[in-house]
Amino acid sequence: MTCTNLIKVVVASFAISMAVAPTASHAETLRVMRGSPSTALNVPMNRAVVVESDTPFTELSIANPGIADISSLSDRTIYVLGKEPGRTTLTLLGGDGRLITNVEVHVTPDIAEFKERLEQILPGENIEVRTADNGIVLSGTVSSIARLDRAMELAQRYAPDRVSNLMSVGGTQQVMLKVRFAEMQRSVSKSLSSSIALQGSTLGNNLGLQVGTNSTNNSGAITSTLNGATPASNDANGAFLFGFNAGGVEVGILLEALEARGVVRTLAEPNLTALSGQEAKFLAGGEYPIPVSQDGGAITIEYKPFGVELNFTPRVIDNDVINLELSAAVSSLDTSNGFTANGFTVDAFKRRETSTTVEMRDGESFAIAGLLQDDFMDLSGQVPWVGDIPILGSLFRSAEYSRKQTELVIIVTPHLVTPTRGEVLALPTDRVQPPTERDLFLFGRVTADKAPKSGGAGEVARQDFSGSYGYVLDD
Repeated sequence: MTCTNLIKVVVASFAISMAVAPTASHAETLRVMRGSPSTALNVPMNRAVVVESDTPFTELSIANPGIADISSLSDRTIYVLGKEPGRTTLTLLGGDGRLITNVEVHVTPDIAEFKERLEQILPGENIEVRTADNGIVLSGTVSSIARLDRAMELAQRYAPDRVSNLMSVGGTQQVMLKVRFAEMQRSVSKSLSSSIALQGSTLGNNLGLQVGTNSTNNSGAITSTLNGATPASNDANGAFLFGFNAGGVEVGILLEALEARGVVRTLAEPNLTALSGQEAKFLAGGEYPIPVSQDGGAITIEYKPFGVELNFTPRVIDNDVINLELSAAVSSLDTSNGFTANGFTVDAFKRRETSTTVEMRDGESFAIAGLLQDDFMDLSGQVPWVGDIPILGSLFRSAEYSRKQTELVIIVTPHLVTPTRGEVLALPTDRVQPPTERDLFLFGRVTADKAPKSGGAGEVARQDFSGSYGYVLDD
């Protein structure tokens, strides 16, 4: 090797080192003593390592130039540049063509820079970084799933599709979801109906007259009305019958009135706890049997759930931030819309449901659904033309008014929870003790007059609730 060629090689290698390895602190050196390397050569990707040999060499070769690139700085010094993660072999030959040594070259992702970036982006996290089989292995404990995802995303930038996640998430990862279902139904209906019945005969019963309107529009109702009898079966709350004779004509006037009001209140408060990322289900209600026809005419029974249903999947994102994927439903039987076929009566269902994803902090509440339904009906019936006569036409008219309002609100509140000792929890049945025979037969007590002494129920029993409490207003 001439001096001119040596200078060119040195200059070219220096240019490469300046472009690829900005600082000399990243360079490492491997010494080859007496024809064998001390260890395998580990080269970070896009970094350079210098190999020094105590035996002069004349030829160099690299098995896979796509993994590492080589250049000679002198007859004893080699510059090795890592290009792609992988393993290859560097071969050194002497002046007589004999093999000096084979150096195993391992090109790995540059975890030194990755560690620096990881510390800058996620300071304070206990994350250990290692290399294995041309990839990156992350281990340790992080404070939240969001930080774990950030660490994985950053690692993918340095080793795409070659990142192994052995990290675990610390902190509280169990979420208790408190859901309040509140539904209010209000209904009002009014009805006012007037009917008139006429019956008479003239000319020796050769000409007869029989007239009935509204609810007295048939002969049986006319006869009952003229005989002074109100309808045998009626939905009205009030009925007034007035009759008189005008010569040979009998007149009966029937007034019927209805006014109904109703209020229904439904409230459910299910509480459910699940691990972060795991689905939890809740059903408070029952299952309704539905007949299903099969091949050959056979009838089988399938059960459809109804009541208060709740499915949710919590995810603790960062510290006390919780992501909730929630599905809730309130259903009930609707007998008014059922049908009957082949001897089976199947009721319909009223169902209100919602499915959403929300994000909130520990203890915060969200109204995820609100439904206000307002049904209105106004019906007026009359005898044609006659019902349009002022004042007198009211005897030939009937009017109905109905209005129904339904309001549903669903409020969710998540809490981060941790387990506790079982004896500190109180159950509703803990304070109820079976009575003794003396308490039951002599004193008529259905429960024992004995409070529990230990546990959560005992703590509640020891509390003093005597005396004044609540709000006191002085005039």
